[in-house]
Amino acid sequence: MNRTTAAPTAGVPVGPGLSMFDPIFIGIDEFGQPVYITLAYRNLLAGGEPGGGKSGLLNTIAAHAALSVDSRLVLLDGKLVELGQWEDIADAFIGPDITAALAVLRRLQQVMNNRYAWLRAHGRRKLTAADRLSVITVLVDEIAFFSATVGSKQEQEEFVALLRDLVARGRAAGIPVVAATQRPSFDIIPTSLRDLFGYRAAFRCTTPNSSNIVLGHGWAEQGYSATDIPPTNQGAAYLIAEGGTPRRIKAAYLSDAQIAGIADYAAWVRRPGGLTTPTGTPADWGMAA
Repeated sequence: MNRTTAAPTAGVPVGPGLSMFDPIFIGIDEFGQPVYITLAYRNLLAGGEPGGGKSGLLNTIAAHAALSVDSRLVLLDGKLVELGQWEDIADAFIGPDITAALAVLRRLQQVMNNRYAWLRAHGRRKLTAADRLSVITVLVDEIAFFSATVGSKQEQEEFVALLRDLVARGRAAGIPVVAATQRPSFDIIPTSLRDLFGYRAAFRCTTPNSSNIVLGHGWAEQGYSATDIPPTNQGAAYLIAEGGTPRRIKAAYLSDAQIAGIADYAAWVRRPGGLTTPTGTPADWGMAA
């Protein structure tokens, strides 16, 4: 006997409703088990030689953020092309312009201060998913471009100072930072900034010292050196979380076509009148009513 079902009277979702408070899949470990990180209250630093897989990790995280109903994206990409496919859905996309980069970091700092004022007024210490506010995910591809290459010395120092403040205080305010650079040495990223990143991923490095710079002093001597990663094994890295031991992972990789497809779908659901924040109004950078 054939049975038919009437079409639903209400709209149904055409894709999953992710959240930035959900664990984010970033790849597999050496035993083939999935690896997840929870980014809402953490920051992540990825380092390693060019072509190691840093941008692939950033794009995987960007894809999760793009498909999350409670996320806004702020992107800084000196090369324009590593994160460029997400430009249409980002609240801000900054290319090789340190003036614009400083302006967006100052704005984020003010949003962060506003959110802490709101938390204090409500007797709270951090935002949660129940607060129904957007998580503002900040992705920076190649910190060195803004901290040591473009602009004046004063502008570079201000960029580092603003980024340090965001990394230090932004987590509890729902503003996590994900940053990548080829070698986060003290002349590129001061130790006072580098040590604030709870997650660190060391992709292929040319020297044990470079690996230690990413993971922390002494791990190479204990057998956790990213110099052991073959140059042909792109995407392989050592990942360390706060207080933990480095684990070997293989970061997930999205092709340009896959990124374009996800970005196109994310732009569709975020169109005016489409995706709304849990409060039912379009999200902004502030307190989202």
